[in-house]
Amino acid sequence: MKPRFQTLSRALRSFSTTIEPTKPQFEQTLASLRARLAAESPIISDFVDLQSNDSYSVEVGTKKKPLPKPKWMKEAIPGGEKYVQIKKKLRELKLHTVCEEAKCPNLGECWSGGETGTATATIMILGDTCTRGCRFCNVKTSRTPPPPDPNEPGNVAEAIASWGLDYVVITSVDRDDLDDQGSGHFAETVQKLKALKPNMLIEALVPDFRGDSGCVQKVATSGLDVFAHNIETVEELQRCGETPEQVVKTMEKVRDAGVDVMTFGQYMRPSKRHMPVSEYITPEAFEKYRVLGMDMGFRYVASGPMVRSSYKAGEFYIKSMIESDRTAASVS
Repeated sequence: MKPRFQTLSRALRSFSTTIEPTKPQFEQTLASLRARLAAESPIISDFVDLQSNDSYSVEVGTKKKPLPKPKWMKEAIPGGEKYVQIKKKLRELKLHTVCEEAKCPNLGECWSGGETGTATATIMILGDTCTRGCRFCNVKTSRTPPPPDPNEPGNVAEAIASWGLDYVVITSVDRDDLDDQGSGHFAETVQKLKALKPNMLIEALVPDFRGDSGCVQKVATSGLDVFAHNIETVEELQRCGETPEQVVKTMEKVRDAGVDVMTFGQYMRPSKRHMPVSEYITPEAFEKYRVLGMDMGFRYVASGPMVRSSYKAGEFYIKSMIESDRTAASVS
């Protein structure tokens, strides 16, 4: 399972005005949070109960005798008129999307518009080649990828502006080969897009910039509306197959840092050469994580086997959340 969080930029600005770390400005401490959760929320024993009757996850089998995927992990083949239109437009504009590069299972749903009829896509900048070689990721890798196109920020901004969207997600590969990890390129893309479309809501799904807070500050103050980042694993870092205790501990730390939105999804193996799946978490377990997250104080939690970064169902809620905050700010 891969947790991911988003922080609204209004909450981020107080953090990003200085490179020195500051204490979170939240009255709720971890101690009081844990006390409230113990009284009101699903607790670890609930997850243990799920594990005891095989309702938390299902086995994947062995390398020689793999078991079939559970029914909730199967999706229809992408298609539809809007899907074809978006794919054609992306080719014309020579834009990369993480939807395709990472083989996102929601590609067909997002590009075709799903239940709402509004098509969405996540644009990937800084090229289509990452400097890292994570075993769970399908994006191309190289220690020496081509240099970034200096015209990309302007071209991408013009291309996105031409779509007439009111919410867009911009992400990138890791660029450890660049002095600023690509943060300047990222910030310039956001700024140029805002110049063309001031009212467009922009979510930046950023890499870790190798822990350089100066790079974080550069992107966070570029004019974006949502600052998002993937947490690929729990604090212990190594291997998949994290325990419920580790997941809950991660949720507590993320919430204590002031994060407003969190999503959970099931890892899916892109190919046989990638890291194998450890287990398939059930929809029932994902729902318990969602309820727990809301009780912790997150403003929105999307949790399910097929949920991914920039999951479109969250975008609509986040959009209304930002607009509500803007209205409240203008009134005050």
